[in-house]
Amino acid sequence: MSAAEGPLVVGVDSSTQSTKVLVVDAATGQVVASGQAPHTVSAGAGRESDPRQWWDALCEALRQCGEAAHEAAAVSVAGQQHGLVTLDAQGEPVRPALLWNDVRSAPQARRLVAELGGPKAWSERTGSVPGASFTVTKWAWLAENEPESLRSVAAVRLPHDYLTERLTGLGTTDRGDASGTGWWASATEAYDDEILSRVGLDPALLPRVVRPGEVAGTVRDIHDLPFSKGTLVAPGTGDNAAAALGLGLRPGAPVLSLGTSGTVYAVSRHRPADPSGTVAGFADAHGDWLPLACTLNCTLAVDRVAALLGRDREAVEPGTSVTLLPYLDGERTPNLPDASGLLHGLRHDTTAGQLLQAAYDGAVHSLLGALDLVLDQDADRTTPLLLIGGGARGTAWQQTVRRLSGRPVQVPQAKELVALGAAAQAAGLLTGEDPAAVARRWKTADGPVLEAVERDEETLARISGVLSDAAPLLERGARTH
Repeated sequence: MSAAEGPLVVGVDSSTQSTKVLVVDAATGQVVASGQAPHTVSAGAGRESDPRQWWDALCEALRQCGEAAHEAAAVSVAGQQHGLVTLDAQGEPVRPALLWNDVRSAPQARRLVAELGGPKAWSERTGSVPGASFTVTKWAWLAENEPESLRSVAAVRLPHDYLTERLTGLGTTDRGDASGTGWWASATEAYDDEILSRVGLDPALLPRVVRPGEVAGTVRDIHDLPFSKGTLVAPGTGDNAAAALGLGLRPGAPVLSLGTSGTVYAVSRHRPADPSGTVAGFADAHGDWLPLACTLNCTLAVDRVAALLGRDREAVEPGTSVTLLPYLDGERTPNLPDASGLLHGLRHDTTAGQLLQAAYDGAVHSLLGALDLVLDQDADRTTPLLLIGGGARGTAWQQTVRRLSGRPVQVPQAKELVALGAAAQAAGLLTGEDPAAVARRWKTADGPVLEAVERDEETLARISGVLSDAAPLLERGARTH
């Protein structure tokens, strides 16, 4: 390990499938050590994980970092959004966590939206119209389906809160992750007592929301971690807010993230409130807002189609007139939680490569449809679209986004932007800087720009037409099985 120019900080990305750790030089942004350990997710009716494996994965990833982690002066944890973690009086999980992509709470989401005045009232109050991904709907599902579990609950946390609390012994969260629960009101930046009362959740069970730049606590004397006792712990945040920090994002710069889920977002100075529910009006991690649209089906769905076809994920072919809506896990954007995948326009001469290209087109279409809603009205539409996430370096993904967006596309060279954003937040504790300014100093968004190509209006119109015509079938979806 080369000598660091400044203090070392640790950034953690606890995602759906693994925990990644970066040890970063706060002065230069150089990654001096890294580690990663996997998680498991249930494959049954829902999507669940035991939170204790997130902790075990964090410990293993830190061990892989060696002495560098022990030298760290501050740490921050970013994690998957929306997950419902229920803890007993001893801090142990009452049951496995319900993850963001568990959509069993769709009926509860529909009921809650109706009971509290409809979509417009929700968007004005909380910034978002809760769908089945939101934590509040998962709590309502749990209350209806597992009332015996609720009797043991002494604390309710989000995934990043759980790990931060195990580090510090204190129940804290931040405004970015809290804004994805459905019980934090963006209008007042506080928990909403009426919503909590409606779902029977005692606010005393919730973590304290710490302010941006505030120290959440210090590392306890925990023998299975390499940190020194007293190491500073930052508030942490949700994964998308952390990636925005990791890019040093300025207002108006659009981001398209290609991972297990697909997201499109931008930092805004204005509090968002989209009554259609397409855009979630999240807070960011440093005082602004992060309007965001999210799809459930992105890289994993396309990879699944490639596997079914026996093709490499890059083996696409042009010229397709097939439409494939890859809603393999239901969908969030558009709001079709019970939908399944749909294939339309198959011909004798359709090739496997064309089918695969249709899956890419279908996955990107929903994200680009929300882009104009995410951006402020005065945003510059010629600004490059920042392409991040696991799919961002795939040629097929890059070319599909260019063709369907008609915008220049920039692919940052920095990897693990969620963990880098967490590291920038930790560095901000030490330097007093805005974490986004730290990331800009680290030049994390630097990367090649792919010039704009003519937008493929024909494909966009065809997919939109099929989606409109098939809406009744998609809405019935899994409920018919």
